[in-house]
Amino acid sequence: MKYCLAIDIGASSGRHIVGWEENGAIQTHEVYRFPNGVKELDGHLVWDMEELLKYVVAGIREAFQAYPDIQSLSVDTWGVDYVLMKGDQEVWPCYAYRDSRTDRSIPEVHKIMPFEELYRHTGIQFQTFNTIYQLYDDKMTGRLEGITDTLMIPEYLMYKLSGVKAREYTEASTGGMLNAQTGEFDMQIVDALGLPRHLFPKLSQPGTVLGNLRPEIAQAVGGDCKVVLCATHDTGSAVEGIPMEGNHPFISSGTWSLLGVKIPKPLTDEGSYRANYANEGGVGYIRYLKNIMGMWLINELKRDLCPDTPFPEIVKMAEESTCDILVDANAQEFLAPKSMKEAFDQATEGKLQSVGDYFRCAYRSLAVCYRNALNNLEANTGTKYEKLYIVGGGAKNQFLNRLTEEATGKKVVALPIEATALGNLKIQLEVN
Repeated sequence: MKYCLAIDIGASSGRHIVGWEENGAIQTHEVYRFPNGVKELDGHLVWDMEELLKYVVAGIREAFQAYPDIQSLSVDTWGVDYVLMKGDQEVWPCYAYRDSRTDRSIPEVHKIMPFEELYRHTGIQFQTFNTIYQLYDDKMTGRLEGITDTLMIPEYLMYKLSGVKAREYTEASTGGMLNAQTGEFDMQIVDALGLPRHLFPKLSQPGTVLGNLRPEIAQAVGGDCKVVLCATHDTGSAVEGIPMEGNHPFISSGTWSLLGVKIPKPLTDEGSYRANYANEGGVGYIRYLKNIMGMWLINELKRDLCPDTPFPEIVKMAEESTCDILVDANAQEFLAPKSMKEAFDQATEGKLQSVGDYFRCAYRSLAVCYRNALNNLEANTGTKYEKLYIVGGGAKNQFLNRLTEEATGKKVVALPIEATALGNLKIQLEVN
């Protein structure tokens, strides 16, 4: 039996899942789970990468204890964030995408290259945290002096495990610096912004074998295996992991809701630009999608309003509420508020009364956001779809699924599976 290990890390938690193929399907066993989240440091939001690496290594040790014959592992995470390197030395901090530092760099980037022109090159939707704006902030503050490499979060973790630095296509495609047509870094953008060319090397594709574990890592975890690049952007792996009949739109529902569809070639036309759709890299296709705020709204409301209340009770309160107020679920004020409750209060002019009202408002607003995004998707691709697949943690929420079905008029196929881990494992099993 060939065993592989998927290390799937999200913005709020990570998991180590061992997988193998049996009877024509991938079987999985979660062997380790750990918390994750942004930290505050000197007024900024950052990732504690040293702590994250300790969790990753601890989970690999657990996996080898349960499955001594693991043949390979791979790491997937969220997109856009990175670690700056001077040779083998990290330059801290590792800023988190919810940090507001790009407020000063975005207008400077757009003075040099307006977003409409950037979009024609990259086909990537505007988001304040795109890698391009983060890197330009690093240039403005002098952080790029002496930097030899930028490694995206999963690339950095696999470098620490294997000793090999590599840049992977699907992860790189999230940051707004790849040419949509060539699938490589767009040197016209790099040169226009005055960024060092050596930070933008040739990209590696999913399925690339980096090598084996460093000897010291192998000793620490009690085993050795290959380190393989999966589709290291978690949505890239999630789309690979959806057991879909035909090609239909999907929502990968977690902290973010990624709503999109597979297309053969990028769409960087006026309609896609106006709808703020992204053309991200997939495994042999383009993921034409839109980032929507997702379960972040729900989780943060829970933290403010009822931290000890189980989610089934929260859903029940939302169902019993008669509130019909809506907000723009993708509005900037919900990205990183000090208090999500206060952000909702401001957006609704204080009209939400009960706890159930807040959650009903959030769920219904997400469903409407899905409908609007889906309408744009169908208009821009020229295709009408009957089904909408939903995977990830949010697929377990039957109330939101029902609201989504009502809002979109599509048949919702909810698959509460670890699609990201399945896609990660699928690529590894093909290599092995």
